[in-house]
Amino acid sequence: MRKIVSVCFKKAGKAYFFDPGGNEFKCGDHVIVETVRGLEFGTVRGCVREVEDKEIVSPLKKVVRPATAKDKKQHEENLKKKNRAMTLCQDKVNKHNLDMKLIDVEYTFDNSKIIFYFTADGRVDFRELVKDLAAVFKMRIELRQIGVRDEAKMLGGIGTCGRGLCCHSWLPDFEPVSIKMAKIQNLSLNPTKISGTCGRLMCCLKYENETYHELRKGMPDVGDRITTADGTAVVIDVNVLMNQIRTRLVLEERTQETQEKLSTDLYIYKKEDIRKIMSKRKKHTKAELEIPADVSPDDLLNLLKE
Repeated sequence: MRKIVSVCFKKAGKAYFFDPGGNEFKCGDHVIVETVRGLEFGTVRGCVREVEDKEIVSPLKKVVRPATAKDKKQHEENLKKKNRAMTLCQDKVNKHNLDMKLIDVEYTFDNSKIIFYFTADGRVDFRELVKDLAAVFKMRIELRQIGVRDEAKMLGGIGTCGRGLCCHSWLPDFEPVSIKMAKIQNLSLNPTKISGTCGRLMCCLKYENETYHELRKGMPDVGDRITTADGTAVVIDVNVLMNQIRTRLVLEERTQETQEKLSTDLYIYKKEDIRKIMSKRKKHTKAELEIPADVSPDDLLNLLKE
């Protein structure tokens, strides 16, 4: 077990472990730490605590010192210089006709390096741009290409829920999100409805995925044949959150090649009240289940009104 203190360098940024060096820090304290980029101004996230050695990435560097008033002033000055740096860099990008979009700029605490973040569809030859920027700023220049999700995290915005983007306000890391999560949650697979501001699948699809997986256990799929208190039925819809299985009863058994006659009435059950039939019989499609094949025109009109 080793004592560590978590330090982050950006809002909603990833937290890194540092050795407190015998000092006590509380959440919100500002500190100066040594990183691969040199000295950095960071904010403590959480109190000093002990963690297992396997959770630490060696070598564990120490906190150089608590931030002084002079350190805070220098950090604020670095932030104020960002607008001018962005303007100058954009002028140079336009001069070289580079197909790239500037997103953000960042000064290291000791002003030894300036980092420009940008997005682009492909690789960009910015060697001449770096030379021009180095001549202007008189310090090391780094241009770092990022993805659209990182762009949204840096710039922020409002999500479809009406609140600030999770990645910008509190989410430290991006987790893998798949279209299967949207299917399990029975969401519309319309890309415009399940995609975030960045154009990728919304991060919030991950939040309730485990809950849906747990509730989905024991639930049949659409088209499955189940045994109920009222007889054999075919599943036409499943509501995981309400624990409801909508079915139509099988009124007449026929051969496997012939479509079965289904009831026009809906029957709703809970998963604990049904038993799935293990059968090799072909599953019905959702379109087949919504309207029985031999329903009369009058009954069809009534079904469409439901």
